[in-house]
Amino acid sequence: MGFFTKLWTFRRILIIVLTPLLLLPLPLLIDTKEAQCAYTLFVVAAYWLTEAMPLAVTALIPALMFPLFGIMKSKTVASAYFKDFHLLLIGVVCLATSIEKWNLHKRIALRMVMLVGVNPGWLMLGFMISSAFLSMWLSNTSTAAMVMPIVEAVIQQILNAEAEVNAMQMENMDGTSNLGLQLDEDEVKHENNTAAVSNGVEHNTVCKIDLKDTSPQRSVPKPEMEGKYLSKKDHMMCKGMSLCIAYSCTIGGLSTITGTSTNLIFAEHFNNRYPDCQCINFGTWFVLTFPITIIILILTWVWLHWLYLGFDFSGMFKCAKDKSEKEKASAKIIRDEYKQLGSISIQELVTLVIFILMALLWFTRDPGFIPGWSSLFPQYKGYATDSTAALILGLLFFIIPANMPTNSSFGKNNDLSYITLITWKEFQSCMPWEIAVLVGGGFALAQGTEDSGLSAWVGSKLTPLGSLPIWVTIAVSSLIVTSVTEVASNPATITIFLPILSPLAEAINVNPLYILIPTTLCTSFAFLLPVANPPNAIVFTYGHLQVIDMVKAGLGVNIIGVLAVMLGVRVWGVPLFDLETYPSWAPPHFSANITGP
Repeated sequence: MGFFTKLWTFRRILIIVLTPLLLLPLPLLIDTKEAQCAYTLFVVAAYWLTEAMPLAVTALIPALMFPLFGIMKSKTVASAYFKDFHLLLIGVVCLATSIEKWNLHKRIALRMVMLVGVNPGWLMLGFMISSAFLSMWLSNTSTAAMVMPIVEAVIQQILNAEAEVNAMQMENMDGTSNLGLQLDEDEVKHENNTAAVSNGVEHNTVCKIDLKDTSPQRSVPKPEMEGKYLSKKDHMMCKGMSLCIAYSCTIGGLSTITGTSTNLIFAEHFNNRYPDCQCINFGTWFVLTFPITIIILILTWVWLHWLYLGFDFSGMFKCAKDKSEKEKASAKIIRDEYKQLGSISIQELVTLVIFILMALLWFTRDPGFIPGWSSLFPQYKGYATDSTAALILGLLFFIIPANMPTNSSFGKNNDLSYITLITWKEFQSCMPWEIAVLVGGGFALAQGTEDSGLSAWVGSKLTPLGSLPIWVTIAVSSLIVTSVTEVASNPATITIFLPILSPLAEAINVNPLYILIPTTLCTSFAFLLPVANPPNAIVFTYGHLQVIDMVKAGLGVNIIGVLAVMLGVRVWGVPLFDLETYPSWAPPHFSANITGP
């Protein structure tokens, strides 16, 4: 056992060393550019799937291997690592940095929850809507990290209210109060604040705000609890509230090009491979995916409600005058947290205005059904992209001062230093450099497969798949990436499959969008395991869930997601992109006499 323990300890170094050695016969025995490119692709894919090395470090391997094999010149490979995608990412991160710095995201989330009400079912839906909306513009990781502490505070307040009600009922039944069972209020708070501990990691489960209790001070007998929960019903509620955040943070990002890294990678890959197609932009993507997102979000809420709150939805629509203690406790903590934010600040207002302007510029650049603002420059058609709009407004965050000088400040020795809405250090702390390098490596791989001829060879070998119904091909590819993304990162998965599926579509004479869009969306469906997605890991560490809970709930969400994507692409995606016609912007059908390894 000691030998296998040591072997497992050094598994990464073994993968790093053995993978290129075991694959070495491929370029040695088949001395072609296609085989050499395939060797590089297999090594990179193995490292990405096993994460033997950091993803960004693995992404640099094509820059080393392609020049050595004579596939691409070093300066050509280097140019593939920085594309229009990175400029768009910079503009989006500028916006996200300002939103998080000035707490605009927290105000939006709390306001949305206040609108839907505090019934557990409505509360879950409110958190899902707010999380999904925020993840359309922020990363799903940031959204989960921001919303989950609010949810945990609400959960703890609900448990406190339930404990109080149970204690009062016990006192009324007994007619006496056992002083030996009484706890101070501070002890109750301490117990709840330290309740969420998972795998030896302790978390602050309640936001650091001063909740002023206006109720009379009284001692509360400690009720009988199942662990840290009053009942199994409360435990199930905690599970449902946690999972709804993890899943909605991922689902919301589907609806915008900038919502997830996989969407951005797809858009850049598609525009590079098919430059004559101008059909993929912020507006067309939103028109296709927003209804899909709504369907997945609603069905996921119904699924989680049925699993953890029961199938009785009638209580949600009762207009009762008196709210339960749980609902009062939930409403109180949400109102208190919203009051802590105070009135909207000038920084939040400026950020909100820039946010709205950026979204409007994205939607109106080239909407398709009417001329967009890019048509104002007919002599430079195709020059301005979504990254242009993102940079125009993103740079404003480094120009607009955070604190405007007032009349009272003049003539005094106050510090009037010029501080902008965000600083470069704050931007750097939010910029996902690893994703930027990882995506660059994917672009280099895609260009290498084109230049080496590997893409054409793969396409010729996949031609027999054209005999299958197109919906079968789409379903199989969607299920494959949905399975792979559970054990590999989403960006790595989509980066591996895009160069394979593009020639597949061309080989079977199908519109590439018909296969690439469903595959891209399904790559985000990593709902089964805590390690599959950062939001999953964040909510898992709060201690309410076990792995089997996430597997059981995530399996249903995966099925919902794949079916909703198939429905959306088939019903309104076909007329939107004319998917049933092989487009003129795609290369002609592969000939069957292409040779290769």
